[in-house]
Amino acid sequence: MFFTLLYYVSVTADLTIHVALIGDPNAVTIEPGNLLLDKDLYSEADEASHIAPRIYDLCGRSVSVTNMLGLQSAEPTQISLENHISQLVCKTGIHAFLLISPLGNVYEHNMVEDWLQTMLGERSLAFAMTVFTHENEPDTALGDLNDNSDLKHVTEKCGDRYHTCKKSMDDPEEIITLLEKIDLMVSENQPCCYTGEMYGEEMRQKQQLKDLGDRSQRKKTSTVPGNNAVGNKDEGEEIKLEGSLNEKIIVEKQQSEVEELMCRLHLQGKYQNKMKTADFLNIGSSAQHRHEPQTENKLAHTFLQRLLMLDYRARYIPVRDENSEMHDTNDNRNDNAETEDSAFDALFNKNTVSGDIKKNTHVHPMDVQMAVFHSSDSFLQQFMVTKLSLCQYALPLLVPNLFTKEIEFPLWTFRQIRKTWKSTNGSNIVTSQSMPIYKAETPMVSFFRFGSVSSSKSQLMNNLINQRHSTFFHRHCPGSNKTCLLMDGVVEIAWYCPAGKPNDIFTDCVAFCNLHGDAIENAIQRDILIEKASVNVVLLPSLGKGDKSMAIVQELFKSSKPLICLLTEEDSVATEIRKGKYKMGLRDRNQSDVSEELKGIIRNNLSTPCCYFKLEDMAKYSGVRVDEDDEDCQVGKTNALQITDLLKEMELSKIKEKFLPCQGRLWHDWCQRNKDLYRLQGNLEMERSKIQHEMMQIRHHQHNVAFTELMQMFITSLRSLGEKEKSYFLKWVGILLDDLSSDELSDLHHKYDEKWSEVLALKKKHDKSEQLKMRQMELEKISGKLQAATFGFEHILREMGQIYEAHASVARQSKGESEVTVSYLPELAAELMISGHPIELMDGDAAHVPLTWIHGVLDEVIKKLGDQRVFVLSILGIQSTGKSTMLNAMFGLQFAVSAGRCTRGAFMQLLKVTEEMKDDFRFDYVLVVDTEGLRALELAGKATVHHDNELATFVIGLGNMTLINIFGENPAEMQDIIQIAVQAFMRMKKVSLSPSCVFVHQNVGDIMAGEKNMEGKRRLQDKLDEITQLAAKEEDSNAECFSDVIAFDIQRDVKYFSQLWEGSPPMAPPNPCYSEDVQELRKTILSKTSKSFGMTLSQLKSRIQDLWNALLNEKFVFSFKNTLEIAVYRKLEIQYGKWIWALRSVMLSIENQLHNRIENGKLQKVERHYLVEEMRKTREEVDKSMEKYFDEDRDKEMLIQWRGRFQTKMCELHDELVKGAKRKLEEVIHQRDARKKLDDKKTQYENKLFQKSKELASKLKDKAKDEKQLENEFNTLWGTWVTELTEDTPPIKDINISDDVTCILKEIGNELSLIHDRRSCGMYPQICTMGNYSDYVIGSKHQDQQSKAGKRKPSKDQLQKNIVSGALKRLWGVIVPSNFLTYTDQELIRAFTNDVVERSQKIIDTKPIEKMGYSDSYMQEIVIHVKESVKEFESKIKYGFKREFTVDLSLHVCELAGSKFADSHSKFRCNNDAHTYLEQKRPQYNKIFKSYCKGSTSAAVLGELICNTLKESIVQAVYDQTAIDLAGEMRLSHPPFSGNRSNMEIHILTSLAEEENFDKCMTYIHNPRKHFERFIRENVEKYILIENRSKILTMIEGNIKGKEQRVSHAVHTATNTVKNKNGDTNMWLRELSSALKDELKFAEKHFSDFCDITNFDFLEEEVREGLANRIMEINRSLSNVSLLEMKQFRERPDEILIKHFCDCCWVQCPFCKAICTNSMEGHNPYDHNVPFHRSKGINGCHVRNSVEFWIDFCTTSVASNGRFYPSHKSEDTYFMKEYRKAGPIFADWSITPDLSELPYWKWFVCRFQEDLERFYDKKFQGSGEIPIEWRKFTKQQAIESLKKI
Repeated sequence: MFFTLLYYVSVTADLTIHVALIGDPNAVTIEPGNLLLDKDLYSEADEASHIAPRIYDLCGRSVSVTNMLGLQSAEPTQISLENHISQLVCKTGIHAFLLISPLGNVYEHNMVEDWLQTMLGERSLAFAMTVFTHENEPDTALGDLNDNSDLKHVTEKCGDRYHTCKKSMDDPEEIITLLEKIDLMVSENQPCCYTGEMYGEEMRQKQQLKDLGDRSQRKKTSTVPGNNAVGNKDEGEEIKLEGSLNEKIIVEKQQSEVEELMCRLHLQGKYQNKMKTADFLNIGSSAQHRHEPQTENKLAHTFLQRLLMLDYRARYIPVRDENSEMHDTNDNRNDNAETEDSAFDALFNKNTVSGDIKKNTHVHPMDVQMAVFHSSDSFLQQFMVTKLSLCQYALPLLVPNLFTKEIEFPLWTFRQIRKTWKSTNGSNIVTSQSMPIYKAETPMVSFFRFGSVSSSKSQLMNNLINQRHSTFFHRHCPGSNKTCLLMDGVVEIAWYCPAGKPNDIFTDCVAFCNLHGDAIENAIQRDILIEKASVNVVLLPSLGKGDKSMAIVQELFKSSKPLICLLTEEDSVATEIRKGKYKMGLRDRNQSDVSEELKGIIRNNLSTPCCYFKLEDMAKYSGVRVDEDDEDCQVGKTNALQITDLLKEMELSKIKEKFLPCQGRLWHDWCQRNKDLYRLQGNLEMERSKIQHEMMQIRHHQHNVAFTELMQMFITSLRSLGEKEKSYFLKWVGILLDDLSSDELSDLHHKYDEKWSEVLALKKKHDKSEQLKMRQMELEKISGKLQAATFGFEHILREMGQIYEAHASVARQSKGESEVTVSYLPELAAELMISGHPIELMDGDAAHVPLTWIHGVLDEVIKKLGDQRVFVLSILGIQSTGKSTMLNAMFGLQFAVSAGRCTRGAFMQLLKVTEEMKDDFRFDYVLVVDTEGLRALELAGKATVHHDNELATFVIGLGNMTLINIFGENPAEMQDIIQIAVQAFMRMKKVSLSPSCVFVHQNVGDIMAGEKNMEGKRRLQDKLDEITQLAAKEEDSNAECFSDVIAFDIQRDVKYFSQLWEGSPPMAPPNPCYSEDVQELRKTILSKTSKSFGMTLSQLKSRIQDLWNALLNEKFVFSFKNTLEIAVYRKLEIQYGKWIWALRSVMLSIENQLHNRIENGKLQKVERHYLVEEMRKTREEVDKSMEKYFDEDRDKEMLIQWRGRFQTKMCELHDELVKGAKRKLEEVIHQRDARKKLDDKKTQYENKLFQKSKELASKLKDKAKDEKQLENEFNTLWGTWVTELTEDTPPIKDINISDDVTCILKEIGNELSLIHDRRSCGMYPQICTMGNYSDYVIGSKHQDQQSKAGKRKPSKDQLQKNIVSGALKRLWGVIVPSNFLTYTDQELIRAFTNDVVERSQKIIDTKPIEKMGYSDSYMQEIVIHVKESVKEFESKIKYGFKREFTVDLSLHVCELAGSKFADSHSKFRCNNDAHTYLEQKRPQYNKIFKSYCKGSTSAAVLGELICNTLKESIVQAVYDQTAIDLAGEMRLSHPPFSGNRSNMEIHILTSLAEEENFDKCMTYIHNPRKHFERFIRENVEKYILIENRSKILTMIEGNIKGKEQRVSHAVHTATNTVKNKNGDTNMWLRELSSALKDELKFAEKHFSDFCDITNFDFLEEEVREGLANRIMEINRSLSNVSLLEMKQFRERPDEILIKHFCDCCWVQCPFCKAICTNSMEGHNPYDHNVPFHRSKGINGCHVRNSVEFWIDFCTTSVASNGRFYPSHKSEDTYFMKEYRKAGPIFADWSITPDLSELPYWKWFVCRFQEDLERFYDKKFQGSGEIPIEWRKFTKQQAIESLKKI
């Protein structure tokens, strides 16, 4: 019988499932319709030795079926089974063996199972499933299965996996269910299929056993007489060969078992491709839940996760039974069986019991530990062993290689373990010691056994070291079983560390080593332990005298080292059988007694001189491989040693000074100078320049001393080493530096403790003598030494940062270097950060954030990772309360921990969110920020309070969530930390930051008492509310409870923690409840984080800068500048500009359409709903765009605060546009109706002219005359016609506004000479922007009247005063102003003049000149308004104005009005003067006259008239459309208009610098809106006439062509309609007018007397030809942009843009007059702000009662302690830091300290110094002297600096 292979391939399945059918052929009906075995294929295959693959679709799956039915009954001689099976499994592997048998035939099924196990080995049963077949009675079959216990027993060998189906196998549902069960089995098997390797291994073992059997048989038959010698020789060789083969079989079996174990743990392949630390230091799926019972394939991962989080129960992970999941869903046990057989089988059936035992034999916990150890790289091994040590577990010391059995010594894994203990000598003096364990020299006690013993050696050792904790895993620990594979030959080590107490077991640190397995079989390990041990402890079973083990015991007896023999089969007490040699029985003895006896013996022997053990010495043994011999490790160590070799001979406290010079005094001095910048006094800008110069000098000094030999070595190594070498190098640097400093630091700490004790003793005595002061000074000196001696890896990184900052500063100053030459430094740090190293965020020694360095590092991180989103988790707490420990336990991190002030400043570390978890979170990384403790003893008094508040505000502001760590329930400590935290949260609320918090109470006793927890939470809530109220007063807040400050739930956001240690250190393990609490906290944090977007790395960078800059200022809230928020808002403003332009441009187009409709008489009323409907589509598109932007932008969580305001503003704008358009269009209707009478008269004129022209042409038609004669005839009669038609209509006269103004000013009491003088001097146009108004002012309001008597002869006294005054002026060389005005006075007058102009402009706009014409009464009203305004203003001030002021102001206002009045009157005259109108029509009627003279038809003449009319309309329509298109194009592509209003201001400032026009600058300063409008007009003109001529012409041509096409289409439509309806000329004209009603102005009423036209095709042709000619004329007239007439635009493009850009906020800074750059007018409740302020002197600010300018920048002043007067009337001054308190105009402004340079305004002051002095009549002298540094800036640098805005 041959195998039959059927291949079923499906296009829907990626994986082909390979299935083999084994069993009774009669159990399956092979016929068409059988889904697994098709009859045709089967019969065909039965006769063929080669089976060709055939493609089938089996229930949508790709399945390969191998038919092996009946094979178990075949004769072995008939077929080479092994070859066929080998080919089968090697080619594809088998996913499932289906054991087919009829339901109820137990014998058949057992035979099939036995055959499978015999042929393919026991491992094949893991891939087997029973399939019971039946006739068409599924319910009965299922009942048979449930009732038959024998059937149920036979399925257990296959793991209770079975299936039932019909013999015909034609039911798709049954087959699909079968495939699903196969899928489940495949998914749970590791590997997923039975492979050729498994089969080959089974065959090898069979062959070896067969060979052994053959040799044994030959040995029996070869023992014949005469062949004894040969037989003996052969027998010896056979025995030797047999032993070798046995050993080989055992080794191969062991390797197979190891591979199987690795597969069960899901670690296959990890022995070669090691796991890394980064694989576990992340936020993965295990982070979401606490680890409950796990499946075997998750044990390794769970073990590591728990271990990294200091849960010593990682060894005791319960395992979930996987097999239970494999049961058929219909498998219900018969629990009602009550027969004796059932009970007997259940209790005593051996097969069942063995099956259950096998099923319940889980992986040994130590196999899990060692499998993970073997599968980890050296760094993860080190991490793992360090955590094992913290859990007080024994550590692997000597480890056999899994496959080569070579002994490995993992010295590297011990390098980071540090042990602390207190030794007690014979005099009871306690000495504290703390050192890396690899350096410790301690006694060592070794334990090993010979043979198999009944007592647990590991349990006995635990009783010696720590009876409460299983340091060594033993047979009675949870999860232990007899199947441990990986511990044989492993030597574990643990140390007992005494606490310096009387109950210490040993008085000094003692190492205990435990050899697992039989010491006979592990000779190398045994010999090493015997040699290195101080005391050897051997466990012995009953041995014979000649036993091999006894020979070794005998050697131990001969040794001088103490030996303790523990006899497991005896019950004797401890006996010293000879000196140093002891025996003790263990059988049936009390374990406590045994332990005490053993402790006593070991203590006694260790009290005498003995050999000491040191870990590093283990590396000297031959035959032992040391992990540190790895090439990469040695390269890293060699490079690290080069660095530490430099330091060995130096005093520790001098190392940093010599090799790290940039971070010592220089850096601290720079930090102090930087802080001084925020506390300026005196001449602020001069002082600021001085400090900045000093800071730059420090940077130059750092630049010069950078790159010491140590730093060069370190950086070179980082840059040149490979990735793995670099990792070793960094670890070695840390290890060696700790080694270098540990001893001296320990001594210094001892001295500090002693001196501190002395100080405390003197304080208790209330001793205030010199002795106390001296001790305190000595204490400070030791403290300084401690700080100087502290030297680690973080200091080298800090030096890198300072080198980078120094080079960056020098490069920026030199301007010659385009980029920093050491840009690779932040790249190196970024690589470290990404790889998981903590990076210093705040320098703890200098208490400063190196912003340039941090920015550089984060920029490089962004380059490497992209601008990823991070969730920032920070922690805050009192010093030494376990903050770092908690973070390490929570995330498996490596922040430094120990008692005292370990963390200085703040460190940040990245944790990646795994890909599988990114769907649950909205960020990619978690950034953990660890901070130094608050209330440090090293700081004192106010320094502590300030530093703590600063640190708390920084980390709380930085974090998306902050953990507030409270240690215990000490009310004083709670008060301290809560007060600091509440104040910081209150500050965050004020600056619109919204961090969250969780309070963590550590070390709280009896935390299981729920009532106590509730009481504790209540007290905490009360305390939070109480402190909130206190902090609210200090922070000027109205918060009454903590929930007013931050979203806080006392039930969810407060966690109580058990104490960290389970017992008393140093031997106490971590408390597992602590680990549970940490995991619960982690779960809470991650559940909260899932709702947060975090922030991008670039946003984090901005947040760090904003927080730190604000903290440098004493007033955090006033000083905080959220640059990130500003940037997001500016981006939103740009989008807002696009949205409002979309609405505005559409509304302009709608206005154009309706304007044409009105002019055509087709619209009598504008309905609001029509405008809304026309806008609907665009409005919906804008709304969708807004919604998408707010919902999908990466900054959407920040944008949400403005969403409602912008949506409201868009609604308001929409309504305003609709309202404005309706108003304008209604005005057009009103004007049309108002001139209806005139239009009718014009129509009459035109009709009469038409008739007269026609009649004249008829008279002259038959008289041959040339063109000139016809022209003369027409001209002769034209004047007569016009006179006749307009005899009752007088012409409208021209106006002379200038004369009217002169007369009006004279009428109100001004002399003509004064009016002419003021006009000729030319001062009046600048009256709104003057710098000094003193010439206009008189000292008192009566002085002007008195001056009228000035023509009288002066008195003698007056003459004397004049003489003295003149002499003084000549003497001092200075003309003292006769009327001295304060800065506020000047501002008031300037504001008044602008206000008068603005109100006058409103009056001007109300005058209906275009309708009614000009009247001099309008100008009279304006002049009177100016005069009365001046009079009213004078009544409110203490001084008066000369008449010149009123005249100049009147002239200025009248000039503005005159220009508009003249334009409006010109339009009025053009539209209303009959003579003018008729003169415009003259060419048209001349042409009609000539046409009729030439015999043209009425159609030709009408066509001519229509084309003339359409030409004017087309030109106007083209202008109107081009205005919209041009404005849109410029807004899109012209740089000044393509952004927000702030962007335009940058271009304005650039143009001012390039032009250097002082007058324009002053207009910009004092009347910014006017300058903005002028700038827009100039740019539009420049854009049209110079920069984009071709683009504009293309745009015009396109619009002309579009209008031509619409007219042509309308003409054709009108012709077709008339022809279809047999209409006349009037109908044709109506249809044409209707078709063009929205496109062009065209009214049919202007065309009459053409009723004789019948050929409308000819009329259409005439119109087309005429239109083509007119279009050519239009194109010629607009062929050059210079020919464009701006007056022709109904709404000019510059006016459109002015409305678009100038509808914004125009409020100016009350100090420097910088304009608020908010694009939205009325942007309350948000403050006014600008990116950069100016020097106040630019605005004319000066020192009160002085001519000295006030040159400080606002952003400098608010960082100083300076004061100011809020107004000229005020006698009260305010601190600049508290400027908001000075009044409403100050309170609405946000001015934050900003010490960054903006060279533009400094260059401006220097460039226009003389102009400014002349303009304001002030001087840059004294306190207003310009700093020398300002004069160094060039114009180019000034312009370049604008790019920072």
